[in-house]
Amino acid sequence: NFVVHVLYFQNGDARSLGDVKPRITEESSDKSKIWKLTEISEPSQCRSLRLPENLRVTKISRLIFTNSGNAILALASNAIHLLWKWQRSERNSNGKATASVPPQLWQPSSGILMTNDVADTNPEEAVPCFALSKNDSYVMSASGGKISLFNMMTFKTMATFMPPPPPASFLAFHPQDNNIIAIGMDDSTIQIYNVRVDEVKSKLKGHSKRITGLAFSHVLSVLVSSGADSQLCVWNTDGWEKQRSRFLQVPSGRTPTTLSDTRVQFHQDQMHFLVVHETQLAIYETTKLERVKQWVPLESSAPITHATFSCDSQLVYSSFLDATVCVFTAANLRLRCRINPSAYLPASVSSNVHPLVIAAHPSEPNEFALGLSDGGVHVFEPLE
Repeated sequence: NFVVHVLYFQNGDARSLGDVKPRITEESSDKSKIWKLTEISEPSQCRSLRLPENLRVTKISRLIFTNSGNAILALASNAIHLLWKWQRSERNSNGKATASVPPQLWQPSSGILMTNDVADTNPEEAVPCFALSKNDSYVMSASGGKISLFNMMTFKTMATFMPPPPPASFLAFHPQDNNIIAIGMDDSTIQIYNVRVDEVKSKLKGHSKRITGLAFSHVLSVLVSSGADSQLCVWNTDGWEKQRSRFLQVPSGRTPTTLSDTRVQFHQDQMHFLVVHETQLAIYETTKLERVKQWVPLESSAPITHATFSCDSQLVYSSFLDATVCVFTAANLRLRCRINPSAYLPASVSSNVHPLVIAAHPSEPNEFALGLSDGGVHVFEPLE
């Protein structure tokens, strides 16, 4: 069904979409009328919560919900991690992350912070990256210096490895073996590293600029990589040889910035993946590396800063440089809902504050979080 949808809607409807006059509509029971765009501009139309913070941080560079769904982990550009945990309570019986109840900014009794090694680099210029183990016990993280492996309970540093140069620019755990990690490097290589024996098993070469995204498909036994060279590569995870590669087609009239990050994320079918670039959202089929769907913002509109599938892969949440957030139907990348900054940012906030990262809740399809350029993190649960 997913594939049929994708092919059926392929003909250039992305372009005309921007011309639809946005208005708030009642969702009719007739599903063929999903052309209407819901516009959210008032705080009352959307449940959102700014997480409590202690103003020790600068912009939020990376953001993720834990796999259990009861906490949010952020990495700020000053190399400090923040962990918010929701507790079980009368108002929150399952203890999951929600916009209805504020969480606690959590710290172990030792008072230590999870802080990355920054080597001699200015952390503001480094490329921060992190990855969380499946059982939420460990986070692997880097901010321009060595990669650190932290214990999420105690915040203690268990190990550090891979001192730069080159620094790591993207990290991903192997889906079948948490001892194997794929490390995208600033020098365009990808190192397949075994933590347990502390050695690089393979070094993958195919990109020409730094690695900006990595995603594993355990169904297809492949690793998809994306780089600042706007290239996508597919690697076989059995022998780590490159199967195919392709350059993103940047829409005409758009000039991406010199090192524009390209991110990749697998659909839950593990056969298709989302590509996020400042000029476009696209869905690719992995085995042929063919683009089956693309959405391009109007030339006059703000660049995309980040995007993610909802946990059930039915929606795509995307953030923009002008602080708007758009919700798309994933099957056809059709715009369903636009959340304007006035719905979640107080008027006192400077107009250049915008989301840098967006993360989806692991079990609630209608919940996501934004990490902002002013160090704030907001959790959203749209009412519809």
